[in-house]
Amino acid sequence: MSKKGKLYIILVAIAILGIVAAEMTKPKQLNWFPSYATHHKIPFGSYVFHEQLKRLADTVTIVERPPFEYLKNNTIEGTYLFYNGGIEFGKEEINSLLDWVSRGNTLIISAVGFEEHLLDTLNLDTKSVSITENFNNEYQVNLVNPALDNKRSYKYERPTTFYHFDEIDTLQTAVVGLIDSYRGENMPIKDSLVNSIRQPFGAGHIMLSTFPQAFSNYFMLQSPNQNYSAGLLSYIDTSKPIYVDTYYKTGKTYYTSPMYLFLNTKSLKWAYYMVLIGAFIYILFEGKRKQRAIPIVKPLKNQTVDFTRTIANMYYENGKHKDIAQHKIHHFLEYIRNTLHLSTSEINTSFIKNLAARSNNTIEETETLFKLIERLSQKSELNAIELERLNTLIEQFKSHNQWKKTTS
Repeated sequence: MSKKGKLYIILVAIAILGIVAAEMTKPKQLNWFPSYATHHKIPFGSYVFHEQLKRLADTVTIVERPPFEYLKNNTIEGTYLFYNGGIEFGKEEINSLLDWVSRGNTLIISAVGFEEHLLDTLNLDTKSVSITENFNNEYQVNLVNPALDNKRSYKYERPTTFYHFDEIDTLQTAVVGLIDSYRGENMPIKDSLVNSIRQPFGAGHIMLSTFPQAFSNYFMLQSPNQNYSAGLLSYIDTSKPIYVDTYYKTGKTYYTSPMYLFLNTKSLKWAYYMVLIGAFIYILFEGKRKQRAIPIVKPLKNQTVDFTRTIANMYYENGKHKDIAQHKIHHFLEYIRNTLHLSTSEINTSFIKNLAARSNNTIEETETLFKLIERLSQKSELNAIELERLNTLIEQFKSHNQWKKTTS
């Protein structure tokens, strides 16, 4: 390799190492993915809420199956808690949940959107909060129960679209919380935008909230917002089992990819990237140096001998001894003309003497062979013994002439 090529490789290697060093020393970017998973410690995970719930409640059960399947066990009772960015139940599933609530249990759903069938059943409708006068995307929420410090507002400033209950059945529905644009520290909400409600259903209760961020790490760790989340939990009977759904969570409860450990650990991730970059450089430079292997093409096999042997066997098996004898005689005469350079147009005594001399055979052997040829040529049919006799004499005659081929 030339000096110029080596210089280019060194410069590329230095650049790659510089990029890797800069990336490894760069602060890790914050993950704002709205997972709401109970084991996630990212801003929109719910690790803090789950830990506090276990501390306050007697029994907390994580449910990793769909409620339609889980509620087939009729012994389950208590509170079923759902919170996520969006939840879409099927019609049969929401009916099974409502039947379960009607038997004296509590259902809490906190999400941006709700099942249409559920809203129709409870005579509810939702509408987005106007942002015409709230370009900073700052919101405040509070609780209406006087026992929960209803004069305090809790701030939330992440950009998002919030919803409120536009139509409610005031005879059956109790307002739990309100939401509006941020108006200042401890400023009460003037416009009644209802975002949390509670309604009896059969022997049980249903509580709905359009503010699932109340259960996120980001909201609860900003004091005093934890009081708002605690106020929502005050509507739950903590002496009974609480079932927390993880089936409808956006974030996974476990990692299915084996590459998670590599890509989630900075040092392993960059080691993996370096291996890929090194392999690419090796292929790029090493591939140009080596010529592609040239395949070996086998020459065509001469099938003449095999073909002749096949035809001869066919004639022999069919009993055409006369035809085989004629071919043998014609080939023998051709051999004399081409190899011994004698004319076969006239077979006489002079020809026999010259042929015997040139082929290293005796005159008697030569005469015997040609007498046999003459006799067989005159016969119309031959048997196998006569054909074998002809072949033996011709081969013996040729064998005496082999020394000429060896010395030539």
